[in-house]
Amino acid sequence: MAEYETIRAAGVSGARAAQIDEGLRAHMNKVYGTMSVGTFITFLAAWAISGLAVTNDPAGATAMIREGQYLTGFGQAIYMSPLKWVIMFAPLAFIFFGFGAAVNRLSAAGVQLVFYGFAVLMGLSLSSIFLVFTGMSIIQVFLVTSIAFAGLSLWGYTTKKDISGWGSFLIMGVIGLLVASIINIFVGSPAIQFAVSILGVLIFAGLTAYDTQNIKNTYVQHAAHGDKEWLGKAAIMGALSLYLDFINMFMFLLQLLGNRE
Repeated sequence: MAEYETIRAAGVSGARAAQIDEGLRAHMNKVYGTMSVGTFITFLAAWAISGLAVTNDPAGATAMIREGQYLTGFGQAIYMSPLKWVIMFAPLAFIFFGFGAAVNRLSAAGVQLVFYGFAVLMGLSLSSIFLVFTGMSIIQVFLVTSIAFAGLSLWGYTTKKDISGWGSFLIMGVIGLLVASIINIFVGSPAIQFAVSILGVLIFAGLTAYDTQNIKNTYVQHAAHGDKEWLGKAAIMGALSLYLDFINMFMFLLQLLGNRE
């Protein structure tokens, strides 16, 4: 088994290795379970918020977005007012400044609640996809992303190849994507958007495999020293990493494959 090979490489053997092997399965199940719940919350929140933002009744509506559909006052506020910039960058600010503080100060249960709150915030940020893309294309891209993510994560979990060296290169790629995306908000170049989307899919595909292997190896290292208190929070942090990989890969694939309204 791949996990047992990892445990043996960490210098653990015998009954202790078997115990860590069983704990690793439970740890990864919690990571994937928490990530799946967070993803469900995000898409449910995005769908619900987009429903509040659009109406078929022109009375009291603020703007028409397509034939027979209008923005409500709420939709005007979150999509067309300066508040949209706050909503757009709030998840990014939370990742850099909020989640680390929560991990340091709260219990594992508290960190999990913060993660689910972040999933709602991400849903607010992504809700406009239900106005821009057809519902069928969103479902199709979600399924494609799910299949790709499952395959990449499985490979990262089972491979004996050490891919830890990918980390710095991939993080530099994410920073480059972020800078290019911010610039293109103001430039509006389809060519830049296409290039960013292609690179985004490749970078977050790599991060999916890298993060999965890193979560696995980190568990083994800490479990070998009996660091149980930390492991509960580590599962949430691992879920957040894979959640971000999935959401970003989905968004970049949607830009490439989605059918616009």
